[in-house]
Amino acid sequence: MTSYQSELGGGGDVAEELAKGQRAISIAEFFEKNKHMLGFDSGARGLVTAVKEAVDNALDATEEAGILPDIYVEIAEAGDYYRLVIEDNGPGITREQIPKVFGKLLYGSRFHAREQSRGQQGIGISAAVLYSQLTSGKPAKITSKTQGSSRAEYFELIIDTDTNEPEISVEDTTTWERPHGTRIELEMEANMRARQQLHDYVKHTAVVNPHARIEFREPSEHLKYERATDEMPAETTEIRPHPHGVELGTLIKMLGATDSYSVSGFLQSEFTRVGQKTADSVVSNFRDRHYGREMAWQPPQSHQDADIEAAITDAVNGKGKEATAAFAAAVADAVGGRDRVAHHELVAVVEEAADDVEADSGVTFGDTVRENAVDAAWREVVVGREADCYRLVDDATTSRKDDAAVEALARRVATAFANAEDARDRLTHDTLSGYVQRAAERTKERDDVSFGETARENVVETFWSVARSVPDDAPSVTETEGDRDTASELLEAMRETDILAPPTDCLAPITGGLVKAGLQKEYDADFYAAATRDAEVHGGDPFIVEAGIAYGGDLPAEGQVDVLRFANRVPLVYQRGACASTDVVKRINWRNYGLDQPGGSGMPNGPAVLMVHVASTNVPFTSESKDAIANVPAIEDEIELALREAAREMKRYLNKRRSMEKRQRKQDVIADILPRMADKLSEVTEREELHVGDSLARIMNNVLVEREVDGGHVKLVVRNFSDTNAEPDVTDIVGADPGDPEGAQVVEMDGEWFVKWSPTVSSGETAVLEYDVGDDTTFDISVEGIEDAKLTVNA
Repeated sequence: MTSYQSELGGGGDVAEELAKGQRAISIAEFFEKNKHMLGFDSGARGLVTAVKEAVDNALDATEEAGILPDIYVEIAEAGDYYRLVIEDNGPGITREQIPKVFGKLLYGSRFHAREQSRGQQGIGISAAVLYSQLTSGKPAKITSKTQGSSRAEYFELIIDTDTNEPEISVEDTTTWERPHGTRIELEMEANMRARQQLHDYVKHTAVVNPHARIEFREPSEHLKYERATDEMPAETTEIRPHPHGVELGTLIKMLGATDSYSVSGFLQSEFTRVGQKTADSVVSNFRDRHYGREMAWQPPQSHQDADIEAAITDAVNGKGKEATAAFAAAVADAVGGRDRVAHHELVAVVEEAADDVEADSGVTFGDTVRENAVDAAWREVVVGREADCYRLVDDATTSRKDDAAVEALARRVATAFANAEDARDRLTHDTLSGYVQRAAERTKERDDVSFGETARENVVETFWSVARSVPDDAPSVTETEGDRDTASELLEAMRETDILAPPTDCLAPITGGLVKAGLQKEYDADFYAAATRDAEVHGGDPFIVEAGIAYGGDLPAEGQVDVLRFANRVPLVYQRGACASTDVVKRINWRNYGLDQPGGSGMPNGPAVLMVHVASTNVPFTSESKDAIANVPAIEDEIELALREAAREMKRYLNKRRSMEKRQRKQDVIADILPRMADKLSEVTEREELHVGDSLARIMNNVLVEREVDGGHVKLVVRNFSDTNAEPDVTDIVGADPGDPEGAQVVEMDGEWFVKWSPTVSSGETAVLEYDVGDDTTFDISVEGIEDAKLTVNA
């Protein structure tokens, strides 16, 4: 029994008693009791999350200011707690903003911005402050210095969870050696049981942000990650929402806030990728949904019992015989000259004919006369409705339907039009679908002939294709915003219109070259590959997927591969099993690409690191802690394509390596046997010893590099026995000045001369590289650009 039940018993006004205990709660108070939702569910994970939020803020701040990031992270024991210090060299924060940035949840500058950024909600760093004060009771200490300032601002504060406002205990200025930047110090209840996750987060951050320098100091280790490039990420541009990505409530809110009167103007001013032509298409679809279309029927045929001219003549009274005849003939001729005519088109024909006759004869045709003429002519047009329905149904269905079945369905559709309340045959797509559905059901019941779902859809689309959009003006912005159903019609019209994908200048992918550079910086491997996909769209938000692979080298050969997951350049440390990136890795058959994978599915084994990065204006995470990417099919497809693209490069590398290993084993055997064969042959023939170096190169189709020295004249002879052109880089390191050899670059360093040629030697050809030195000198040759297994050096 709850406390309310025990207090209220059976009497009193229960509702009023319950109402006394109801009150609003602040967002800070909510997360005070639900801090696990933000990743602060334990001391170990809380420390990792606090580091992550602070480093993400530092990276965003420096990049927005165009500053190469220098970030310092320190974790130290402080009695019963751990002290976390994070410094950056960003632009700093103004005095007025510091308390709000660190002491107010849901306060930030990126929530409404449609561009790629690490943080968006304005929760992360203030949540770390909240966790710190809840577990240690101590305030956060913030120091920040803006560019050009001589002194830094210093605050000590906590968050008032009742009001979600900062509560400042110290506000002062201080000296700080950094020219600009921000420093935050937090004390919290924590432990180092997640040391590996901490190290992984910092290392992976360095991989995916190769332009950043990060120093990480913790009680038992001190690590530095130098930047691999001075190239900053591409600057992003905020974009407007895309029509395919908004929901109904958001659309109604936007309609209420816009300054535009017309829907066309609203679309062009509030959405990206919408110009006049696209807006016209959306408005046309909107009118179709709101008003429907008018069915256009074929004019009466000669064999039909219908006469538009006679019907109009009978309907017009008191206008004189000649004027009436001219008017009736003009309408009949205009309608007869059309392939099809809808009711509003007939109205336009009558208006034009009446105006022309008035101008020629001076006889006035008023509104009533014109309306009577329209009604009379329309009755004649729809005389052939059933025959027209037959032709349309026959065109839409297969030849397997006999004439009787087609005629039965057509007759019932025509009857539905005839019985409709709107005599103009104006209807929506849904209404038309209902006509065909009921006609098909009745045909099944009465005639035992079935029209399947595909046949019915074809019939509906055939009728809809000949129906005409109405000329009525689309509802205004105010009218649309004030009626939920009308707004829903506009939303559906936006979604069904083909619109270009959003622009991608709002995204800053790492790019393939820097993905490789990041992996090379932190992983000592033999091979690296990277792939960056073209931009795609999910829910109106653009996204780009990148993948990278490092293989071999010092990577552990036993056990599962290491999977690095990133979103907007942020490592995803936890919930690996709940992430779309992991799911995609598991379902790829990695045995096709040279990795071991027991059973052909699941996590592959081998000396490899797989990296996946998703960049988007709105990454779909599985929870507020942003630890895993949701299983969105469009994103999963791109992750798979990116991984396979990089994996194909790895497969080519492994195939080539196996081929080179096989070739090297063959060459080793020949190199062992050939000299012994030469010695034996010399012994038997009693001739001088044979030189087998060029023979080995010939047998293996290698490139042979030999040195010939005659006094002080040196020749390097490059013979190409392979079947392709060779472009080796030949460097001879000489202990004496070689002068200025033709075609060579010479660099002197510490008493040695590096003489480098880069010849192109065609298949079967020879290149001679020459220079002169003193008689008594040393040589050391280096040949690059040709695999060892395809190279023979006798120098």
